[in-house]
Amino acid sequence: MEKEQSTSGQAAVVQKPAPRERSDLGERNQRRPRRREREAKGRSEFDQKIIDIRRVTRVVAGGRRFSFSVALVAGNHKGSVGVGIGKASDTALAIDKAVKDAKKQMIKVPLTKTGSIAHEVRAKYAASRVWITPAPGKGIVAGTSVRNVLELAGVTDITAKVLSGSKNRLNNARVAIEALRELSK
Repeated sequence: MEKEQSTSGQAAVVQKPAPRERSDLGERNQRRPRRREREAKGRSEFDQKIIDIRRVTRVVAGGRRFSFSVALVAGNHKGSVGVGIGKASDTALAIDKAVKDAKKQMIKVPLTKTGSIAHEVRAKYAASRVWITPAPGKGIVAGTSVRNVLELAGVTDITAKVLSGSKNRLNNARVAIEALRELSK
C-alpha cells in the first residue's frame, strides 16, 4: 500500500494490484513451447544450408492457400552430405521436413587424406551438368549450390564447374550429389 497526498490535504490510501503469477498469464501462453525446451533437444550433428525457399499458391473456391517449399543441403563436414525437400504451410515445418529428407538421401563421400577427391568426375541430372576435379592447395573453387554441397561434404581442395546453362539451384545441388556418388562406385 502506498499513501498519496490528495488536494484536500488528507492522505488517501491507494492499493496496487498484486503482480500476476506465471499461471495467470492465460491458456495461450502455456501452449507455446518455450525456447529453453526447444534448445534442450540438442543440436544435430549435421549442418544445413538452405538452397531455395518458395511460396507456393494454390487457388481454391474460397481464395488462395499458401504453402512453402524448402530445398536444403545437410552435411557433417566429414564426408556425409544429402539434399532434401520439404513442403508445409509454415517455413519452420518445411525446413524440418527438408532436413529429414536430406538425412534419408545422405551419401558417404570417400575423401583422400588431404580432404580432396581421388579423381575427376562428371555427372548429369536433368538439364544440369557438372565437372568436379581435385585441385591441391586451391581450396573450394565452385559456384552456386555445388559449393554448398562440397563445403558440407567436407571436401577442401577441389574445383567444380557447372557446364550447363541451368540456373536451377536444386538440380545443380542434385547433380553435385550424383557426381560425388560416382566416386564411391
